[in-house]
Amino acid sequence: MDTLVLIGSFVFFCFLGVPVAYALGLSAIAAALWMDIPLEAIMLRTSDGMDDFPLLAIPFFILAGAIMAEGGMALRLVNMAKVMVGFVRGGLALVNVMASAMFGAISGSSVADTAAIGTVMIPQMVKAGYPRIFAVNVTISGSLLPLLIPPSHNMVIYSLAAGGTVSVADLFLAGVIPGLMLAIALMALCLIIAYRNNLPKGEAIPVKEAVKIFIDGFWGLVTVIIIMGGILSGVFTPTESASVACVYAFLVTMFIYRSYKWSELPILIGRVVRTVGMVMIMIGFSVAFGYMMALMRIPTIAAEFFASISSNKYMFLFYVNVLLLVLGTFMDLAPMVLICTPIFLPIIKTFGIDPVHFGIVMLFNLGIGLLTPPVGPTLAVGCAIGRVSMESVARGLMIFYVPMLIVLGLITYIPALTLWLPSLMK
Repeated sequence: MDTLVLIGSFVFFCFLGVPVAYALGLSAIAAALWMDIPLEAIMLRTSDGMDDFPLLAIPFFILAGAIMAEGGMALRLVNMAKVMVGFVRGGLALVNVMASAMFGAISGSSVADTAAIGTVMIPQMVKAGYPRIFAVNVTISGSLLPLLIPPSHNMVIYSLAAGGTVSVADLFLAGVIPGLMLAIALMALCLIIAYRNNLPKGEAIPVKEAVKIFIDGFWGLVTVIIIMGGILSGVFTPTESASVACVYAFLVTMFIYRSYKWSELPILIGRVVRTVGMVMIMIGFSVAFGYMMALMRIPTIAAEFFASISSNKYMFLFYVNVLLLVLGTFMDLAPMVLICTPIFLPIIKTFGIDPVHFGIVMLFNLGIGLLTPPVGPTLAVGCAIGRVSMESVARGLMIFYVPMLIVLGLITYIPALTLWLPSLMK
């Protein structure tokens, strides 16, 4: 009955339209009242959940991505991608995916990627003669890349949900190969569609102009070198590298690119603060929710359940993938990571599954849910930018699930694809 009160109240609040962060907190309070647990314990767990030094990496990564996105970096990355692949048939679709990969290495956010790249690319693709639905679908499919290509702040959330036992640096490295695989798979699909439907072919950019474009865009890509180079060399912790990258992004945007007005900076910071505030509240309440789950032995019961239905880790991974794909369509990625990680972590250890490998599988899996109705925040943003209905985009998106699910299957059952790079640093 205790479990029913906790889970049932959470589902009830979500159906009422209560934001997920507050639904987590309210359901934890409801369960505590039911079990006669002092509410002070819930408040202490909530405050402890937000009082963690590594959490500082999240606001710094979000701020750095926001500064670079609104400071003209997205347009410069699009221009760089045009130089490399824009001249082939369906080139603008390839540019869209490649720009998402490069921008993902700066922003680490799926929604931010859709907003930044979509604002630039969707109008260009439509003007060039691409179907509007196709342009939106390419944009939101490419927005999965920032979840895998470092620095993904969702990897930081997974590490914290795992109790700090999983290295953020290992997660960053583990996401590189899956991210590149997904980018290649999406680009291959775009090429097939382009030649089948005779989509427009772009023009090659003159060498002199191409050199200028690369020099202009190089300053933004240095952010990636600062983040990954600093972490892997041991000079910075992930939190310190995020703060240094934030300062660098500010200097490049305001003094080198000079494409952002000083008067607009407080507005940008205000938006970032609101975003970070919701993320931190969600983390705090999820810790309280996890505390109640631990008291009710939900992780232990879940482990016993999965062990009873299968002793084969490959079947276990299949069941988990199906479960996460379904759950991801109803809830945002971050709360699902915070809820599911404490449940699955003890189970994967009994099956001998590396938590770094499982983390990448979970993030990729739940990331697909960001594109899937009925919730799909990334899908909603893409539809708003492209001015199309969610129903029409969802129908056209079906073919894009094919490369996503193929890559998901490969990284699920071939752990070396995620663990090879982290193993080189040990």
